[in-house]
Amino acid sequence: MRRQVLGFGQPNTPPGSATGAESAAPAADPLYLIWVMPAKEAGTTNSLSPHSPNAERGDVVFEAEGERDWSTVSDDDRLGATRQPAPRAELRADEKLRRVRALTIAGSDSGGGAGIQADLKTFMAFGVYGASVVTAITAQNTVGVRAIHEVPPDVVAAQIDAVLDDIGADAAKTGMLSSAAIIEVVADRLRAHPVAALVVDPVMVAKSGDVLLQPAAVRALIELLLPMATVVTPNAPEATVLSGLEVRDTRSAREAARRIHGLGPAVVIVKGGHLDGDRSEDLVFDGRSFEVLSGRRVDTPHTHGTGCTFSAAIAACLARGMTPLAGAREARAFLQGAIEHAEPLGSGHGPVNHLWRSFHA
Repeated sequence: MRRQVLGFGQPNTPPGSATGAESAAPAADPLYLIWVMPAKEAGTTNSLSPHSPNAERGDVVFEAEGERDWSTVSDDDRLGATRQPAPRAELRADEKLRRVRALTIAGSDSGGGAGIQADLKTFMAFGVYGASVVTAITAQNTVGVRAIHEVPPDVVAAQIDAVLDDIGADAAKTGMLSSAAIIEVVADRLRAHPVAALVVDPVMVAKSGDVLLQPAAVRALIELLLPMATVVTPNAPEATVLSGLEVRDTRSAREAARRIHGLGPAVVIVKGGHLDGDRSEDLVFDGRSFEVLSGRRVDTPHTHGTGCTFSAAIAACLARGMTPLAGAREARAFLQGAIEHAEPLGSGHGPVNHLWRSFHA
């Protein structure tokens, strides 16, 4: 894939293409670079000729195997307004400095492959400013988890208050929450500081098999966080716990998605990485219809942090104003590349490559 930046300024939207949240990664200040997957991977069909009159200032265009994809940035996409953006000279100082922000509430992975470290790398890859709330400190590497120290619930609450009182967040995601007490304070503080979009990654077990969520905390997760979630992203074992139905194939995944949706989240994504098949298929259910996000299964042990990366990518897309479905498609395409370009690190399950678009574009 060859990257070509055509310039900056007031963006244009190609005629006949999707507009607003589903087609762009919006921001208030148009001086952002947007990483765009090839259309066939990202689930879109839009293309832009290099000679198109719309291939002007404000468009960032990428070439891949003879195809071109586009993405634009505008104030109105972010705000959901129908008016034309005000001229740059008329923008207030705070509007000029406005940045897209996402918050991760999760555990720390000392090995850097998962947890808040993976989340922050993913936010950066999507051009989103990342803030973090540490719920637990883990001593872990690619082989396993050696120790876990929970952060006191009042300190977790103080971190959330500190970030949201000042910096704010356009979207938030949760990862490892460890205990019922931590889940309770997270839910309480998110009610006190409403965030437009919340992605819940119901982390229960590490890649190494180590338990990251106490059994008693599952009920708190179901009762307190799932009703607040814009998107919830369980893998098959987690979907089994949340739904009470063993998820072993596509048919059972569909029924589990229906049951989990009934617990309150707007969108359920049952990930297919643990299921059999030549392709990894994630099942998206919004309460009305299903969509399958399919990717080639990669034969690699370097998949540490896949769940964190996927949910963080969705949160970044929601922060930029995309719809949950559009965000899930883009996140799935990003994760596919991160797995395919993962490089050996450590002697166990190495991490995915969060910066693959920077070095393999």
